[in-house]
Amino acid sequence: MASTSPWHHLYNTKRWYRLRYHQLQKQPLCEFHLKRNQVISASIVDHITPHKGDETLFHDPNNLQSLCKRCHDSVKQRLEKGGTVTEFDSEGRVIW
Repeated sequence: MASTSPWHHLYNTKRWYRLRYHQLQKQPLCEFHLKRNQVISASIVDHITPHKGDETLFHDPNNLQSLCKRCHDSVKQRLEKGGTVTEFDSEGRVIW
């Protein structure tokens, strides 16, 4: 999420902070790592389908997933750009 995006203000609302809090309480582990049977704490709440300012999609709890920063900043960004991820190494790093 770029800080200059027209929907950046949505991330600074009480409603978002509550959604984020509840998501991390419900799933405190990175969902990408869990798929590989790896236990890594999540710190980012990610929108599965990019909302692009659609407030209904933005606030939909079924459109949220918990990710670690590494997966959010690498794996998720690559997937959104049409790339693929094939494997993780034993340290949890992505193998392209």
